[in-house]
Amino acid sequence: MSIHPTSFADWQTYPSKLDPIHVAWLKSAKRFKTAFAVADIEGVEISHIKFITGVLLFSKKIKSYSPEQNIGLLLPSSGGGAIASIAILSLGKTLVNLNFTAGKKALNSAATQAEVKHIYTSRKFLDKMLERGIDLASYFPDSKLLMLEDIKEEISTLSRITTLLKAIILPASIIRNSYFKDVSMNDTAAILFSSGSEGSPKGVKLSHSNIAANAKQASIELGAVDSDVIMSTLPTFHAFGFAITTLMPLSEGIPIVCHADPKDVTTIASGIQKYSGTILVGTPTFLRMYSINKKVTSESMQSLRLVVAGAEKLRTEVREGFEAKFKIPVYEGYGTTETSPGASVNLPDIKAPYKLRNRPGTVGKAFSGTEFRIVDPDSLESIPTGEDGLILIGGPQIMKGYLKMPEKTAEVIEVIDGYRWYRTGDKGHLDKDGFLTIVDRYSRFAKIGGEMISLTIVEEEILDACNDNELEIAATCLPDQRKGEKIILLATNNLDKNKLKKLLSVANVNPLYHPAQVILVEEIPKLGSGKTDFGVTKKIALVNEQK
Repeated sequence: MSIHPTSFADWQTYPSKLDPIHVAWLKSAKRFKTAFAVADIEGVEISHIKFITGVLLFSKKIKSYSPEQNIGLLLPSSGGGAIASIAILSLGKTLVNLNFTAGKKALNSAATQAEVKHIYTSRKFLDKMLERGIDLASYFPDSKLLMLEDIKEEISTLSRITTLLKAIILPASIIRNSYFKDVSMNDTAAILFSSGSEGSPKGVKLSHSNIAANAKQASIELGAVDSDVIMSTLPTFHAFGFAITTLMPLSEGIPIVCHADPKDVTTIASGIQKYSGTILVGTPTFLRMYSINKKVTSESMQSLRLVVAGAEKLRTEVREGFEAKFKIPVYEGYGTTETSPGASVNLPDIKAPYKLRNRPGTVGKAFSGTEFRIVDPDSLESIPTGEDGLILIGGPQIMKGYLKMPEKTAEVIEVIDGYRWYRTGDKGHLDKDGFLTIVDRYSRFAKIGGEMISLTIVEEEILDACNDNELEIAATCLPDQRKGEKIILLATNNLDKNKLKKLLSVANVNPLYHPAQVILVEEIPKLGSGKTDFGVTKKIALVNEQK
């Protein structure tokens, strides 16, 4: 077993000793050979040897079709998507995972920013999206779409057989030297676009070093072992789906079970039962669906040893609802696209010798090699333990920077004591045991009558007062002539302003938290990650105001 550094300083140079993620995958694949590497719940199982074969065949096609550096990928979580990702990385090219839930304007902008000339996708996937009224094929006028099905048809039987024999016979070193391009660990491996929950998405450049370091950190923290089976249901344009539930397990030789739709919890639950899945990572929005779906039984989830929530705040009722139904704890983690993405996580406590690793309500302790600093947002001076301030994250997983946005990069990257730190924009505090609590986003405030009002706290107070598990809300703000700004609430239930005011009064909620208007919607706008899309929320409020 390899020995990993323990100090923050040593972790800054440690990634230079790691293999790029595609090389680590190859070594693991050769070790496990005929065991299954990837399974599509509703499709086929692919062994490690067949996965190698797929990578070699697909990379050959990419070389002939796409001489450019940046290669687009427009696919959900799938075996084909995993093979395509490794193949692109093995050629030393930069993988651009495109968020197919982002809308035409954002998608086209991403492809243009990344100068993507070729996008690899699937006809089956495009047809399914078209059935939902989304014509993805029309979104990219300046890029050529290449179908995995067509590429597969082009490969001769002889080529398949000879490549399979190479995958079986040749050692990893010869495959690497013969078919893989050498890369520098500082080269850009992938460009992922930030969620854009509060504005326009930005292209986040992640190096081979960033990805390899965070994969190793996640493997250590999750205690990943060969007997694990990781459910890979988050889309790969989502940083957690890309790095934590796809690349990390592949590099460690841990099987993954894929499913294209993270909201299809009945099918995912059947896959957990079928493949004895052990680790499930999801957003609270998706995890809540397991609790309220009557078709998902407790029996189907019993093989899980670890359930981790991330990407948005884990509300108490979501955590308790999941635990009550399945008798499985939910542990909250934290990260951002800019941190490759993992930064911290709660984990089961260790009984002997006792080690505290879980504190509900927090997002856990920092990953090995990662540190948090809580600072004044203006002066960057450290703030005492327990007091709220701007959260800085330091570690080897901090991104290279934003694509073609040096000014934006400079705004969020700070160099302190010789190390790079990422300004998260999140407000929170550390307790005496090192657990991090996130209070809010600095940008999610309304200024009402001269007072700064947290929209996150507004949402929490309203949900507590309503005590309705079916209710979903999102708070935003608009200008107000009298008070500066006013709170606008989007709600999914038949909840009018007067009824809500009575509920809030009974619960003694601060009058400043009372929304000036309630807008009823069929559903709260969501990003593909499951996060609330605050940009669209604001637009709905503006359109309603103008009526």
